[in-house]
Amino acid sequence: MTALLQVQDLVRHYALPRERLFGPRPVVRALDGVSFALPAGGSLGIVGESGSGKSTLARLVMALDRPTAGSVHLLGRDLHRLDAAALKAARRDFQMVFQDPYGSLDPRQTVARIVAEPLAALAGAGATEQRERAAKTLAAVGLRTSDLDKYPHEFSGGQRQRIAIARALVTRPRLIVADEPVSALDVSVQAQVLNLMQDLRERYGVGYLLISHDLAVVRHLCDEVCVMHRGRIVERGAPQRLFRHTEHPYTQALLAAVPHAAPPPV
Repeated sequence: MTALLQVQDLVRHYALPRERLFGPRPVVRALDGVSFALPAGGSLGIVGESGSGKSTLARLVMALDRPTAGSVHLLGRDLHRLDAAALKAARRDFQMVFQDPYGSLDPRQTVARIVAEPLAALAGAGATEQRERAAKTLAAVGLRTSDLDKYPHEFSGGQRQRIAIARALVTRPRLIVADEPVSALDVSVQAQVLNLMQDLRERYGVGYLLISHDLAVVRHLCDEVCVMHRGRIVERGAPQRLFRHTEHPYTQALLAAVPHAAPPPV
């Protein structure tokens, strides 16, 4: 069976400015041979510290940047070999939820316009249909139809991220790439948003590529975890096994860095 998402030998190198006039250009190896597969309806977590290559991977999967080598196949299509028109049409099948619900929503637009924006960009739906689908999708993420004519500043951080999830969900994509989707939220609402994402996965069969540095988040939502270090996947497995029986020293260091509440003094 064809995987929903197939990443094969993905490489992304960035050339930096020369340090000397005639010297070689230094190269940053942001990704250095990353491969994995995500089945339809599955959830894969990518974890690692800042600078490990997680966000670069997300940009390449979303076809927002081009790889130095390797390929990204979604539903059997090599995204980086599609022409502009074909890539635009393919974007119906994959959408993204960003880290900051404050920065990712245009404060000058109503919720109706924000949520329907992917439909407008892809064409094929009139204004009435766009509003109806935006209303249904907003209800699916736990908000009210009456919220359509409000603006982002009228909502809490958790509600704004629900709006961002609705925007990603409105085209009924097969894949959602979520880059640190709850790290900017209060701890009290993080679990609510993660539970919502799990519910939407079960209801619509959407697959997730979850980028995170928070091991608790991927443990809650993901079937499989890949640990990234210096642009490579150094360990992978089911979270229940990986976090109990780590083999790679880097994964062990990540787990050791997780803070634990000290017991109260006797």
